[in-house]
Amino acid sequence: MLELVLGIDTSNYTTSMCAVSLQDGRLVSEARRLLPVGEGERGLRQSDALFFHVQQLSDVMSSLMRPIVSREVIWRGIGVSVRPRPLATSYMPVFLAGTRFAETFAGLCGVPLVRTSHQEGHLAAADYDLDLAFHKPFLAVHLSGGTSDVLCAVRTKFGYQIEALGSSSDLNAGQFVDRVGVALGLPFPAGPHLERLAGGGLNVHDGRLQTFDDSAHDEDEFRLAASVKGANMSFSGPCSAALRAVDAGVPGPEVARAVFTCIANSLVKAIRNAALGRPEVTTCVLAGGVMANMSIRERVVKRLGIVLPELVVRFANPAFSSDNALGVATIAYRFLQ
Repeated sequence: MLELVLGIDTSNYTTSMCAVSLQDGRLVSEARRLLPVGEGERGLRQSDALFFHVQQLSDVMSSLMRPIVSREVIWRGIGVSVRPRPLATSYMPVFLAGTRFAETFAGLCGVPLVRTSHQEGHLAAADYDLDLAFHKPFLAVHLSGGTSDVLCAVRTKFGYQIEALGSSSDLNAGQFVDRVGVALGLPFPAGPHLERLAGGGLNVHDGRLQTFDDSAHDEDEFRLAASVKGANMSFSGPCSAALRAVDAGVPGPEVARAVFTCIANSLVKAIRNAALGRPEVTTCVLAGGVMANMSIRERVVKRLGIVLPELVVRFANPAFSSDNALGVATIAYRFLQ
């Protein structure tokens, strides 16, 4: 018999579900599906995304159950992300799809329903492998298509207590990546494709991960300046410069490398500024879809090791950096304990 806790997340571009064991909180099954985005498009309207979530939820649930359908399953609780951030004013219609599905499922099964936020889900997905201590503050970066936040977070029984230290003043990092990627003719979402174009990603010959080292490239190669004030980052200027470079015929790999280097440099500056005056904070956790990029990770670790050698830098598992429901299920599991 499997006693499980279900997690549901309906973000801007992915319908996600995850089941974890009530006994130890370990992952038992997970399923997710990207929302369809038309060729050449850079995103979805909220009304379209909500519609696609409603269409996909039953199929994702079927995929979740496929590995465990032969077992006797008893649901003991459900977690769902109901808003982007843990703020009363934080709202996006897409989360209504998952919320209503979770409310119906919880009522049908007669089990507790734990409401959380998409952002806390990302932190918990990273924390799943890192096992951060309760009530000990840490720096956190949530970098995705909809968020570029620098935070001070504390793990609690109810999720995370979060203090905002900085954000993007205009464009989010994921939007920066996607706009440049689409301009280069890559599919949306463009992150993995742009990483391969830059020279990172999977080696087609042996399947191993490889990253680019920008120090190995010509000094005259195209670059983008980072724009950071305090812990706030700005990507609209670098994005405009990158798009002009595409129009001017700068080679795609150069533009791609410049984008990732700019994001990494921006992160290092923002994290350094956020850490000033916070001696109690010794760990920085980076999560969100953009942080699945191995080249950005490598550069951030290298540069922070120079400017903040005392700071321990941790990342979410790449498989759970992009949108997923593992963190949401984990938060529900912890609460039920």
